[in-house]
This record gives sequence, structure tokens and C-alpha cells, in this order.
Amino acid sequence: MLRVFLYLISIVSANVITAALMPLEIGIFIIPMGTFLIGATFIFRDLVQNKYGRGKTYLFILTALMLSGAVSALLGDTLMIVAASALSFIISETADTEIYTRLKLPIAWRVFYSGIVGGLLDSVVFVIIGLSPLGAGFIPWEAVPAAILGQVIAKTVIQLIGALVLNQVYVLRGRRVSVS
Repeated sequence: MLRVFLYLISIVSANVITAALMPLEIGIFIIPMGTFLIGATFIFRDLVQNKYGRGKTYLFILTALMLSGAVSALLGDTLMIVAASALSFIISETADTEIYTRLKLPIAWRVFYSGIVGGLLDSVVFVIIGLSPLGAGFIPWEAVPAAILGQVIAKTVIQLIGALVLNQVYVLRGRRVSVS
């Protein structure tokens, strides 16, 4: 259950951190601070799926969606932000789950590739529906590409770190099994 706890707490923490801290601005890139945890949620979700299977993972995704919505509402997020967050969450988590399921690669590569797609979809949907003039209007259209790209870069870096760590863990486990 530790995997499930880490998955759920990373989603809730990402919402709280995003609401509490100003976005990181690096040149033209705008990265909400919770973005770094969102990158980790895809890794934790994959680990949950690896242990509990695809069917149960969708139950955990639904639980995470409800928790995320409740936390966003408690934090005073606008209805448009809550809706954009929910939509981007459903799309990105479903894509991550289905890609992870279908890839016939070692776990580290499955985590990396499924997380990149999930992170890209999450960023595009949330920025356009939630932050752009189409949504809450927090950023102008000119800033949308940089906001998306900044989030995608941050999530990809987290995915890469997670994949490298998982690869090392599974390599070490394999050595212990073959040595024993």
C-alpha cells in the first residue's frame, strides 16, 4: 500500500504546493512548483499498476481524482481550474496507464515513455483549458507555449530521473537474485 499512498499524497501535495508557491520562471518558461510532483505521480502510478494491475489502478486513479478535486476546492481554486485539472488528470492518467500496459519493455523504459506522453497531455490540456484566456485567463496566449514547454521539460526530467533510479533498483535486484 506504500505505492498507493505515495501516488495519492504526491497528487494532493502537488495541488497544495502549486497553490502555495509562486511559479518558477526560468527565462521564458513558467513552471508551477507542483509540476515537479506531477512528474513523480506518473512514476508512482506506474508502480501501483505494476503491483496491483490495470483494473485496480483505475480505482486508485478515480480516488486520486476525487481527492485532487476536493483539495483544489478547499484551496479556493476557481471552478475553471478545478475542471481543467480534472480533465487533464483523466486524460493524462488514462494515457499513461494504457501506454504502460501495452509497452513490452523493461519497467524503467515503460515508466519513462508512458510518463512523457502523460506529462505532455497533462501540460497541454491544463495550460490551455485552465490557465489560458480560454480558461481562467491567468496567462496570455503568447505565454501558453512557454508554459506548456516549461512543464513538459520539468516533468520529463523527473521521469528520466525516476526511470534511471528504477533501472538501477531492478539491476541490483537482478544481481542479488542471480548471486543468491
